[in-house]
Amino acid sequence: MTECNQETFSFASHCSRRVVASFTAGQVSTDGGALLLRQADRKIGLLKRVASCFTDRRSPLLVTHKLTEMLSQRIYGLALGYEDLNDHEQLRRDPLMAVLAGRRKLEEPLAGKSTLNRLELPGGSPRYHKIDYSPAKIDALLCDLFIESHSEAPEQIVLDLDATDIPLHGHRPERFFHGYYDSYCYLPLYIFCGDQLLCARLRASNVDGAAGALDEVKHIVAQLRASWPQVKIVLRGDSGFCREELMAWCEENHVDFLFGQARNKRLEKIAGKQMHEARLLHAETGNAARVFTEFDYQTHKSWARARRVVAKAEYLDKGENPRFLVTSITSDKWAARELYEQFYYQRGEMENRIKGAPGDRQGVSGASPLH
Repeated sequence: MTECNQETFSFASHCSRRVVASFTAGQVSTDGGALLLRQADRKIGLLKRVASCFTDRRSPLLVTHKLTEMLSQRIYGLALGYEDLNDHEQLRRDPLMAVLAGRRKLEEPLAGKSTLNRLELPGGSPRYHKIDYSPAKIDALLCDLFIESHSEAPEQIVLDLDATDIPLHGHRPERFFHGYYDSYCYLPLYIFCGDQLLCARLRASNVDGAAGALDEVKHIVAQLRASWPQVKIVLRGDSGFCREELMAWCEENHVDFLFGQARNKRLEKIAGKQMHEARLLHAETGNAARVFTEFDYQTHKSWARARRVVAKAEYLDKGENPRFLVTSITSDKWAARELYEQFYYQRGEMENRIKGAPGDRQGVSGASPLH
């Protein structure tokens, strides 16, 4: 029987240089880019601060894997795309992962999937689950990091709200079918300011898209104003967040809002003149035509007061395409067209951030419950 014990393999020479492949390098890793993440973490001390949000009730004399090592191992694993706990049965022996986790002796294996699972199933039997965390502290940490990233208080910040789907495979906790996304999924809530995340709340998909948004906004606004009392705050979101309780709270607490407004026959009738103008422009030029208008509008039942609505009467090759916004921002600050085309359109950047979120639209296959 042939014995394959060759340690080198020669390729064609390049000029005067030999090209040889060697298999004698020992342990290697394919995730060298993670060292850049480690440098960034050392600059802001993120993982140490995350660890301070946890409580470890294990006996120190019996602990083999420290809490900070376990958190670093799990978080770096997620950042590298290893979302399943089973991945760590191999990663625990990766020397680079040991460096990232802060392990001094690189030849010793890190925590396995069963040990790491204790981070993700808090509140269980006290005999097995002795590691807990404070959601409130983790939420506050996101805002603290955002505030610390500014050398001085900004004049205005825009908080972008959105909900998206995380498809599910198998029978997961709180598993529900969502008609819009046509799949079984979770429906997490995200709040961004620019490219910085201030809230990521995992939710079941059998809720309204704006469910829980007001509570999250209250906490974030309070923390921001504690550091920046004079900062102007604007909430921005699609029609899923056009809810009376959210708009009324903003008006009472001097927070501006800019939300999409679902179209209906009343709104389309009010903007009928502008739509007719857009149709004529399209017929004349052959190009997409837009005409903007604004008016005060109040629903029959759901709104407690009349509010400013901006309408985009757009006519395309395929026909009418009306869109509406509701806002507390006055026309002397933002005219109708600029409000829509410049201010509201900027939320598209936040949607790109969500698409790049780890695990988003890839399915959830790990062992984490719904928190």
